[in-house]
Amino acid sequence: MLKRTLKISLLLPVFLLICLAANAQKVKEPQNISPEWSRPYAPFRIAGNLYYVGTYDLACYLITTPKGHILINTGLAASAKMIKTSVESLGFKFADIRILLTTQAHYDHMGAMAAIKKMTGAAMAVDEKDAAVMADGGSSDYALGGFGRSYQPLKADRLLQDGDTISLGAMNLVMLHHPGHTKGSCSFLFDVKDEQKSYRVLIANLPSIVTDKKFAEVTAYPEIARDYAYTLNALKHLSFDIWLSSHASQFGLHQKHQPGDAYNPAAFIDRRGYDAALDDLQKAYDQKLALH
Repeated sequence: MLKRTLKISLLLPVFLLICLAANAQKVKEPQNISPEWSRPYAPFRIAGNLYYVGTYDLACYLITTPKGHILINTGLAASAKMIKTSVESLGFKFADIRILLTTQAHYDHMGAMAAIKKMTGAAMAVDEKDAAVMADGGSSDYALGGFGRSYQPLKADRLLQDGDTISLGAMNLVMLHHPGHTKGSCSFLFDVKDEQKSYRVLIANLPSIVTDKKFAEVTAYPEIARDYAYTLNALKHLSFDIWLSSHASQFGLHQKHQPGDAYNPAAFIDRRGYDAALDDLQKAYDQKLALH
């Protein structure tokens, strides 16, 4: 009896350490999240083999091919089932997703990524500058790291550099390194075609400013001001037919499409709206610099 008691007493500290470690690994999304980030939204065909499968505001995109599919962004952690339902309601197999991508390693776009990777076995490719943040679940992010681990950590299967191509079937997506919002924020440029014509599509990661600090005070990201300037300039010089973004509100989805609308790629041909969005971001950046 004494021997058994001694054994239990020796194991107890180990058990407590395991519990503490597990607790430290817990994922906790920030509080006061916009309800529009989790509100369901009917999936639809944007153009050609490009589909919207996100929530009311968190944009997720499915690109289909006979060789499997590409999913860009996943929204919050609770969105995995919703995305699966959306993909299948469009007539595609969720298990056929082969490649996972993200426009930025923040919880509102990475929340369900680890779960979907487990469900599908898809390969995760990410801008190399966001790989470390993705691997620790967002806890080392220069702006949102204070929330701790805000999504399930995920190790990249492929690290992407500016100009790299992600290929599947006949699809070729070019990743554009557009840092600032995160160190590895990125956009994707590619072509799709339907029965009538081809479209050059840009999924733009618009560089909204996350930090309340002056740029000079962001010691964890000393290149931040330079990166924002680079990205704003790079985005202004891109050519495309259709543009989309990481949030539906950023590209005016709900003014351009309502659930039940007929297929209409032309609704997303909106260079004026794109330029106006960049002008607003440029003004916000200039105001931030003026604080120095």
